[in-house]
Amino acid sequence: MSQPNLAPIPELYVSFDSAQKMRAEAADLTSWDLSSRQICDLELLMNGAFNPLKGFMTEADYEHVVDKMRLSDGTLWPMPITLDVSEEFADRIKLGQDIALRDQEGVILATLTVTDRWTPDKAEEARKVFGADDSAHPAVNYLHNTAGPVYLGGPVTGIQQPVHYDFRGRRDTPNELRAYFRKLGWHKIVAFQTRNPLHRAHQELTFRAAKEVEANLLIHPVVGMTKPGDVDHFTRVRCYEAVLDKYPGSTTTMSLLNLAMRMAGPREALWHGLIRRNHGCTHFIVGRDHAGPGKNSRGEDFYGHYDAQDMFREHEEEIGIKMVDFKHMVYVQERAQYEPTDEIPDRDKVTILNISGTELRRRLVEGLEIPDWFSFPEVVTELRRTRPPRSKQGFTVFFTGYSGSGKSTIANALLVKLMEMGGRPVTLLDGDIVRKNLSSELGFSKEHRDLNIRRIGYVASEITKNGGIAICAPIAPYAATRRAVREEIESYGAFVEVHVATSLEECERRDRKGLYKLAREGKIKEFTGISDPYDEPQNPELKVETEGTDVDNCAHQVILKLEQMGLIAG
Repeated sequence: MSQPNLAPIPELYVSFDSAQKMRAEAADLTSWDLSSRQICDLELLMNGAFNPLKGFMTEADYEHVVDKMRLSDGTLWPMPITLDVSEEFADRIKLGQDIALRDQEGVILATLTVTDRWTPDKAEEARKVFGADDSAHPAVNYLHNTAGPVYLGGPVTGIQQPVHYDFRGRRDTPNELRAYFRKLGWHKIVAFQTRNPLHRAHQELTFRAAKEVEANLLIHPVVGMTKPGDVDHFTRVRCYEAVLDKYPGSTTTMSLLNLAMRMAGPREALWHGLIRRNHGCTHFIVGRDHAGPGKNSRGEDFYGHYDAQDMFREHEEEIGIKMVDFKHMVYVQERAQYEPTDEIPDRDKVTILNISGTELRRRLVEGLEIPDWFSFPEVVTELRRTRPPRSKQGFTVFFTGYSGSGKSTIANALLVKLMEMGGRPVTLLDGDIVRKNLSSELGFSKEHRDLNIRRIGYVASEITKNGGIAICAPIAPYAATRRAVREEIESYGAFVEVHVATSLEECERRDRKGLYKLAREGKIKEFTGISDPYDEPQNPELKVETEGTDVDNCAHQVILKLEQMGLIAG
């Protein structure tokens, strides 16, 4: 093969006949039901996108990757690919044992021969891989609050790829893309990684990048897990398809990548480069603040704007793929065209226009005009279909506070006020109502409280997704659980956290149900504020003081906040 980047690469799948036999034998194996992120990782392990990995990392490989961005044999690899499981499951597994890896419907995808089992130092992993043990980083938050505490490692034997019912004609394995490039006679291919809709500036920069290196263009968007709050991949792919017509048909193609991003900045850029090399690409566009997660808990960027480009350039030869610098494109009104911002010689004499991502979201939320010079009408139409103006979207009001703080009373008053206004269905998910109807079998341990709040969050997200208003009024004492609920709901609409900040002393004085008295006597265990902690919200959308304030005024404060946020008409 004269073009090494187009030769077939190893996959981890067995033959069709072997797969049939393994499916039958797998009925006797201990099974692990994979999370969404684990399914993404497994798919890219099996189809060769994570080549040279042969399975989930062993402890030795994991430690080398965390410390040095290299496997134990010295091969460059910047991201830990691990199978995290619960302690209870790990205790049932013996080294050398085969386990079945199943999707969330119970379909077997692969088997794993467990060679390693260990409990990682997650704080160290966060510091070394993501630069800080800061839960403002979505991957660090996932590491501490979603991922299991024990890691299993060992080789994977692939039986079948995960089933995707959406955009099946747009999904290609590395070998399928390599075969496509061979068929068309493409030798140089520049890949563009994206998790956002494409606008005119992106079209111009990708077109210029391909022209600069005399290569064909692969638009390779991520449709696995991205940053919480991102536009859903269904909408994004429809936007990409609308833009594809703007490129010369014989020079550009698009394929979807089922990758679970970590938003790890510089390390992620190297990882993305290795993945695109495995897909047969020769060049890769690395952006400003590539795969950056935003601000840390101090309000500063996690990574420098050009850290990813600097690290990629340093390892370019070893990655085996050349970097194309992302040019920040701006619109020059007098010339009616996009130009790189640092290549405008007469910038003092022309009008430079640009719309940031934040400004775009504001215009969509408020139903304002999005000019044709910024985006394509087809893209704007798709975005408006998914995200109508805020006054027409569903949303969730989430009250949190101590027992007896007044959450339920204010929530009921708010319910009546919103129903009086009309326009959208309103549902109250009060803590006691949910306990009775959704969670009657649950106790009050931390695990059961978390499960109860997640159930409330799930129901609220469905209400929000379908354009209704959900009012939730549980105690919700744990910040990590409230954050998880926020992330789930913000995929569909606004999440308005209201801290009912009644003091513990006042709640205990009220004690209408006599619960605090029982808790003080030790008759109720793990009672919030007495024998169990309450994580006070740090940045709620609204803080309501109930002492010395009547219920109607408290509910009116919430109404005013909703008006201010554009969620209801003023």
